[in-house]
Amino acid sequence: MSSTTTVSSPVEAVRLADPYPYYARLVAERPFAWDEALGAWVAADAAAVRAVLGSGALRVRPVAEPVPAGIAGTAAGEVFGELVRMTDGARAARLKQVVAGALARADTAYAASLAGRLTREVLAEGGEVPYEELMFGVPARVVADLSGLTEGAGREAARAIGDFVQCIPAAATEDQYRAAAAAATRLRALLGPALTEAQATPLGPPAAGAAAAYSVRPGQAQGLLGELVAGAERDGWAHAGPLLSNAIGFLSQTYDATAGLIGNTLVALARGAGGADLDALVREVVRYDAPIQNTRRFAAESFTYAGSTVEPGQQVLVLLAAANRDPAVNPDPHTLSPERVNPAVFTFGAAAHRCPGAELATALAGAVVTELRAAGLGTTATPAYRPLANARIPLL
Repeated sequence: MSSTTTVSSPVEAVRLADPYPYYARLVAERPFAWDEALGAWVAADAAAVRAVLGSGALRVRPVAEPVPAGIAGTAAGEVFGELVRMTDGARAARLKQVVAGALARADTAYAASLAGRLTREVLAEGGEVPYEELMFGVPARVVADLSGLTEGAGREAARAIGDFVQCIPAAATEDQYRAAAAAATRLRALLGPALTEAQATPLGPPAAGAAAAYSVRPGQAQGLLGELVAGAERDGWAHAGPLLSNAIGFLSQTYDATAGLIGNTLVALARGAGGADLDALVREVVRYDAPIQNTRRFAAESFTYAGSTVEPGQQVLVLLAAANRDPAVNPDPHTLSPERVNPAVFTFGAAAHRCPGAELATALAGAVVTELRAAGLGTTATPAYRPLANARIPLL
C-alpha cells in the first residue's frame, strides 16, 4: 500500500485506497483527541479504544435519541430499539447473553458448506460475476436458512435485510427510512412464524458427543431461532417481541461485515497474499483491512481518559481499524501475516457490545472466497470503495 495517502478525516479514510498511514499517525500522535471538524472525540490507539468500549459512561446511542428520529414510531424503529447491539443497560445485557449463546451454537461448518453451494449455484448462472449477490446475498441467505426459512423466503429475507440496514447510518435519507420500515414489517412476517414454531417445539437432547451444545441445522427446533428460544427459556425471558427483533438482528449483524470481509480478502489475494490456509488469511484480513473500520459511542456521563474529559452529550468516534494496526498490541502491524498468533483484533468490537457473529461471518466469507478462487475469479488490487462512513466494502 502507498505511504503517501492524504486524508482529512477519519470518516473519509474508510473509503480510500490506503487509509492506514493516516491511522498510524493518529495512533502515534493523537491516540485520543478532539476533532474539531467532526465535532467529536477520536479514539485511535488500542488502549484508548479498549477504554472507550469498556466504559459504562458511554452508550451505543445518544441518550436523547435511542432510535433514529427518521424511523421512530415505525416497525423499523421498534426492531432497532430492541436490538441488543443498539441498546444498553441490564435488560439489554441479559438478552445479549441469550443472543450470543444462540450464535455460539451455530454450526459454522454447515454454514460454510451451504455458502459454498449457494456460491457455486450463483456462478453457474453465467454472465458477469454478480459480486453484489455473492458478498451480500449469499451470506444473508445462509443465515435465513439457519433461521428455518425456506429457499424462497430466504431470498426475500436477504433482500429485505439489505433495505433494513440502510436505516442504521446517521446519513440515512427519508427514502431509506421508508424502505427500512417496510422491510422490518416484511421481516417480522417472514421470521415470526418460524419463531413461533420454535417456541412450540421442544428441544431434544444434544447429539451424541456434542457435549452441552446443539448442532444448528435448518428446519429443526435447534436452529438459530430454536437456540434463541431455548436460551430465553433457560434465562426466564418471557418477552417475545425482543426475540423476534433479534432474530432479524441475526441477519443484520453480519451483513456489511461479511460483505466487506469477502471483498477485502479478494483484494488481499489480488495484491499477492497467498498460502494454503485461506481461513487463516480471512482471519488476518479481519485485522489487517477491517470490514468495519469504526463505531461510535455517546456520553451519558462524564468520561475521563488520559487527562481529557468527554462531557455528557458528546460523542467518540472509535477507530477499530487504527487500533488493529497499533504496534503496542500487534508487532509489525502493517504486515499481512496469516501466521500471526493471538492478534489483538478490534474489528468486531469489545466488552459488552462485542459482535457475537464474528465466527459465523469469517466462516461465510472464507467459503465464498474459496469458491471464487476455485473458479479462477478475483478482483483488482486497487478497487474503489462504497461511500460509507464505517464499513470498508470494495466495489467489485
